[in-house]
Amino acid sequence: MSYTLLSSPLQGFTDYRFRNAQNKYFGGIDTFYSPYIRLNGKLVVKSSYQRDLLPENNTDLEVIPQIITNDADEFLFVSKYVQELGYKELNWNLGCPYPMVTKSGMGSGLICQTEKINSILEKVHAESDIIVSMKMRLGYDNAEEILDVLPLLEKYPIKNIAIHARIGKQLYNGGVNLDGFQQCVDNTKLKLYYNGDITSVAQFHKMQKRFPTIDHWMIGRGLIADPFLPSMIKNNSSEYPSNKMELFSDFHDTLYAGYSESLSGATHILLKMHHLWEYFSVIFSNPHKVHKKIKKAKSIRNYEQAVREIIKEG
Repeated sequence: MSYTLLSSPLQGFTDYRFRNAQNKYFGGIDTFYSPYIRLNGKLVVKSSYQRDLLPENNTDLEVIPQIITNDADEFLFVSKYVQELGYKELNWNLGCPYPMVTKSGMGSGLICQTEKINSILEKVHAESDIIVSMKMRLGYDNAEEILDVLPLLEKYPIKNIAIHARIGKQLYNGGVNLDGFQQCVDNTKLKLYYNGDITSVAQFHKMQKRFPTIDHWMIGRGLIADPFLPSMIKNNSSEYPSNKMELFSDFHDTLYAGYSESLSGATHILLKMHHLWEYFSVIFSNPHKVHKKIKKAKSIRNYEQAVREIIKEG
C-alpha cells in the first residue's frame, strides 16, 4: 500500500529554514505543514508568519498553511491572505495542547465546543472557497470529545483530519491512545491521517500494521529529533547512511547560518540552537552527554567548538 509522509508543524521549530534544510539534506517528507498563524484579535498577519509562507521561501516544498483560531472572521481573513499567496488549502489547528492556547478556547481547548466549531465552519464554507483540513487531538479532557465532533464535520467538505492520538491535557506526556484513534476510524467516513510517536522505522511499521486503512502518516517531534527518519522509512531501512555525520553537519550548519542571519544577538541564536539540540541529541550514541555539552556552551565561540567536537566524536 502506498503512503504519504507529512511533517507535523511545531511552533518555533518547523519554519521555512528547517523545512528547506531537512528537504535538501534528507528528504522523505511529501508535504510540510507550516506552524500556525495566530492573530490574537487583530486582523494583521505578523511579519514572521509572512516570511514563513512566502512562495520564494518554499520553492521546492509542498506546504500547507495552518491557522489557530476560534473566530470565523479571523479564519476568513487568513484564508484570503494565504489564497493571495497561491495556497489553496488552510489547515485548522484543534490540536495544540499548551495551556496558554487552550485557556483561550483554541487548539485542543476548542474540541468540546461543538456548536462553535459548527458555526465557524458554516460561515467559512459559505463565504470562502478555501479547502479546509484539520489537525486535532482526541479531546482535551478525554478521548470521547472528538466523537461528538466527527458527525458535524461530515456535513462539510473537510479534506482530511490529522489526529494526534493523545488528549490535550497530556501535552506530550504518556503514551499515545491507539484505541482512541481506532474509535475515530470506526466512527467517521472522513479521511483520517495518523499523528503521534512515529520515532523509528520499526514504530512506523507497527502503526501501519495496527491501522491498515491509514495511508497518510504525520511525523512531528520525531522529525526534529531524527531528520533522517522519513527517508529511512521510505527506503525501508533502519541503517543510517555511511556519511551520517557529514550530512548532519551540513544540515546543522545551514540552519545555524540561517538563524544567525535572521536572529539578533548571540543570546537569541544560542537559545534557538539549544532548543533544537534538545531533539538533535537523540541521534547520538550518548544523548545526555551531547545535550549537556551544548547547554554548557554560553557563547557563540564555545557553542561552535562544542558542535565540532560532538560531530567529530559522532
